[in-house]
Amino acid sequence: MSNLRFQVVEEAFKKRAIEVKAPSERPSEYFGKYVFNREKMYKYLPADVYAKLIDVIDNGARLDRSIADAVAAGMKKWAQEMGVTHYTHWFQPLTEGTAEKHDAFVEHDGKGGMVENFSGKLLVQQEPDASSFPNGGIRNTFEARGYSAWDPTSPVFIIDDTLCIPTIFIAYTGEALDYKAPLLRSLHAINKAATDVCQYFYDDVHKVQVNLGWEQEYFLVDEGLYSARPDLMLTGRTLMGHESAKNQQMDDHYFGTIPDRVQAFMKDLEIQALELAIPCKTRHNEVAPNQFELAPIYEECNLAVDHNMLLMSLMKRVARNHGFRVLLHEKPFDGINGSGKHNNWSLTANNGVLLHAPGKTPEENLRFVTFIVETLMGVYKHNGLLKASIMSATNAHRLGGNEAPPAIISSFLGKQLTELLDHIENSDNNELITLKGKQGMEIDIPQIPDLIIDNTDRNRTSPFAFTGNRFEFRAPGSCANCASAMISLNSAVAEALISFKKRVDQKISEYSKKSDYSEGTGHTAQFHAIIDVLREDIKTCKPVRFDGNGYSDEWVIEAAKRGLDVEKSCPVIFEHYLDPESIQMFESTKVMNRKELEARNEVKWETYVKTVQIEARVMGDLARNHIVPVATHYQSMLIKNVQGLLAIGRSGNAIKEKLIDEIDMRTNSLEELADKLDSARRVANHIEDIHQRAIAYHNTVCPIMDTIRAHADKLELIVEDGLWTLPKYRELLFIR
Repeated sequence: MSNLRFQVVEEAFKKRAIEVKAPSERPSEYFGKYVFNREKMYKYLPADVYAKLIDVIDNGARLDRSIADAVAAGMKKWAQEMGVTHYTHWFQPLTEGTAEKHDAFVEHDGKGGMVENFSGKLLVQQEPDASSFPNGGIRNTFEARGYSAWDPTSPVFIIDDTLCIPTIFIAYTGEALDYKAPLLRSLHAINKAATDVCQYFYDDVHKVQVNLGWEQEYFLVDEGLYSARPDLMLTGRTLMGHESAKNQQMDDHYFGTIPDRVQAFMKDLEIQALELAIPCKTRHNEVAPNQFELAPIYEECNLAVDHNMLLMSLMKRVARNHGFRVLLHEKPFDGINGSGKHNNWSLTANNGVLLHAPGKTPEENLRFVTFIVETLMGVYKHNGLLKASIMSATNAHRLGGNEAPPAIISSFLGKQLTELLDHIENSDNNELITLKGKQGMEIDIPQIPDLIIDNTDRNRTSPFAFTGNRFEFRAPGSCANCASAMISLNSAVAEALISFKKRVDQKISEYSKKSDYSEGTGHTAQFHAIIDVLREDIKTCKPVRFDGNGYSDEWVIEAAKRGLDVEKSCPVIFEHYLDPESIQMFESTKVMNRKELEARNEVKWETYVKTVQIEARVMGDLARNHIVPVATHYQSMLIKNVQGLLAIGRSGNAIKEKLIDEIDMRTNSLEELADKLDSARRVANHIEDIHQRAIAYHNTVCPIMDTIRAHADKLELIVEDGLWTLPKYRELLFIR
């Protein structure tokens, strides 16, 4: 083993768990300690200001800027009591990360001194440089002005000595430059559309909330090993590396005992997350070695997105305190499971009814079927767009492999719900809807209580599976901003609900005009109209329903026959944002306009190019400066050995001569391929159109990288272990 590699591996294996002391209080007592939540608002704000602010948060009332100074004063007082000295507008540009610029509570006092100041104007609005973030051409370098504006629906929080204010980020000309602004618009659109449909079933519904529960998967690696892998440091994944003899094939890591060091990291992370009001609930080992998962209790969608972005940042900081690096890349290691971020999505009315949950009466079940079918309508009509919303250069490595869902958007419903929809579709009569609830299952072991079995099974190969009272969108990637998928899903379902209500109202009007229409069945015109429209939509969206094995080759063929999008090229998939149907949907729901969509696609193509470009440059460097020199050095050792044998009259070793020839072939190939890779990049870089440049990178650069990896991984098996400079999978993947 090389000295450097030996040292970093030995140091990693010597690591011990850092003792983490939990606060003396129960988690419920320090939950939200660093958040300006309602309890603190009530304490630090005047009563009338508090009431107005709560009205904004709960009811969507327009923010009265006249209260901003009082809110800012209350925030500052609380923050200074917590030791805060700075504030920042915390926003989510199109980088998959967050951004912040810190300013101190400092102003001149006019007497040669200073005072701590934080006004309502500073709370409500700031001016970051809009041309320095990805903007797709909306802002040029000489047009730098942009604004961040306070989002009062997401609580202010403290990180270290800084008060962080969640904000949207828009251009001087009004277009959204972030994820939060269109997310908030999509939440407004689906709230309005779903509330209107709810009026068919409930008189007391005036608001519908989108719920999101994300499941964050991630890998941990020892910091020393991470630092010895240039590819991990610069790209977040291993660009080369042969599979470990043992990886996940024994299924022993999933839900296994959590290693002590990891447990200490998880404990520290959870304490800090709970102090920031991130409601961490679940932690466990995932399927692949060194892979883990954290999941919270579900929350309102906007807040859940903010909490996930905050958590990813927090994870990286806490991991380093424990001698780890967090890998949020969707496929950091070849040959084992990648990491996703499953988005559990549902709708709740203000009367507490989960709209995707079955009811206890036929009327409530009609509501249930309505929201299920119209969700499927949105997913079916915009399945290509939904795939584009979760696609990236990094997630493309994960989709369709191992535990990840395929790169085809379909929905699993389960046997009972599938049979119900088929019955409605094929029935000539408009009947009341009945559903079986959870059933008891007796276990023939006296000490084990009866199990309550859900009315649906689960299908882990489905990208969009119904799981009893919600849908689980399994396709988003580990490092992605959840908002990207939620914006498209919310908008698609809002459009479907708007169309549903329009057609139902039209049929109600038609039924009312018919003189021979009879209420003899006991059902209203509204009931018949809803069933008729549902029957149409069940037939229309049927192609998106699939309960089989999403990993099979047969499904790809079948999906194409059904008209679903089966494209695998990432840059081509992005084109769905500019489909006429997509533009119409986003504009009709007032979520994004054509200019914003065109700009986002420019950003997506540019991000794809830069990601692959960096990977290609790193791979060329590794091939030339690590793999080829080490392999040729070992080849020289073999040649000297064979020459020595011949010098003493013994015949050369045929096996060694064969290894010499193979090393020669593979190192020559690597040098040629590295030059070819450089050439392919240069050609692609001269393509002016960013869309075509991205396609060129996908079609010409990526295949060369795959071939380089194949040669490098073979050499790793040939070259003497002590010479290999890069930590291997068997060292990276097993924390001790």
